Amino acid sequence: GRWLAAQAGVEHLVLTSRRGLASDGAQMFVTELEELGVAVTVAACDVSDAYALRGVLDAIPAERPLRGVIHTAGVLDDGILSALDQERMRRVMAPKVDGAWNLHEFTQHLQLDFFVLFSSAAGIMGAPGQGNYAAANSFMDALAEHRRSMGKVGVSIAWGPWADGGMAAELDAGDQARMQRQGVGALDSGQGMALLERAILEDQALSVAVNLDVRRLGQIFERGGMGVPPLYRALVRSTAGGASAPNALK
Repeated sequence: GRWLAAQAGVEHLVLTSRRGLASDGAQMFVTELEELGVAVTVAACDVSDAYALRGVLDAIPAERPLRGVIHTAGVLDDGILSALDQERMRRVMAPKVDGAWNLHEFTQHLQLDFFVLFSSAAGIMGAPGQGNYAAANSFMDALAEHRRSMGKVGVSIAWGPWADGGMAAELDAGDQARMQRQGVGALDSGQGMALLERAILEDQALSVAVNLDVRRLGQIFERGGMGVPPLYRALVRSTAGGASAPNALK
């Protein structure tokens, strides 16, 4: 929301969440946006509920038609593969798969300027215990490609962890330390906003935004004696080293 107000010049925003203004920090966030000159409408709506979402979209005034969509909803419910029963799959899939598809279906008749899906690097790189989450985000990536095949706008951004919140905030200290050891750092808010803007401007179906320590990755691959996996070969050119600074995988 802040980026849309400050960088994109958006004057009207419709924000949805399951609890609406009852969500933690929602009123403060709205006040901040209004101080930036943005008119904000907040709706309590689960985007995976097609009927509720249709009501929110139908309430948008005809004189201020919907111009763009950013879908950020997501839920984690991690577990080993044998523990991911139907309910745990549904809980994670609904906000991603159903929510994104509903937005796609209900806006097909509109000429949108952007349709942005917040995906996860878990679908690209894999993540232990996140078989359900990885699958849900792979759907998001495929939906962006599908929209573009129809001649519509569509960008999916596969995010790595953020330092200032996001899904990674739900991980415990042990999981975060493990990711650091594996060469995956956290994006600060400045890096994240810059990558968001870049992904939208470059207008590709998929962008991967991850803070990678490629020197660390090179050391890991060298110790494992496996060579550099195909996913990383454009970044880690030799297991003897690599760049010393973290990089965003694009």
